Amino acid sequence: MEQTINIVRTKKRVEAADADLSTSIFHDVNLAGAAFDDVNLTGATFNDVNLSGTTIRSANLTKLRISHADLRGASIVESHTEGMTIDGVALEDLLAAYRAARSDGD
Repeated sequence: MEQTINIVRTKKRVEAADADLSTSIFHDVNLAGAAFDDVNLTGATFNDVNLSGTTIRSANLTKLRISHADLRGASIVESHTEGMTIDGVALEDLLAAYRAARSDGD
């Protein structure tokens, strides 16, 4: 049977490598400055998290759903966005309308 490790009211640095921590639960945990490299978060849920200043690089975000989020100042660059929607509107359509409006103004 899998053993549960309980870490409560503790300030420690944790290093985990070649580990299976699936189904772990983190509540009221400070992971500021943590680094995640080659990590599988498939099906993970993030609720009431502070990701301000976070950088996500070379990530598979297929079928990612973001709701009730503060995206002010967020930036998506050099990414595959086929099929992406914002409030149900295809990003391709939004960008096409934006480009058409810009070219009409010239």
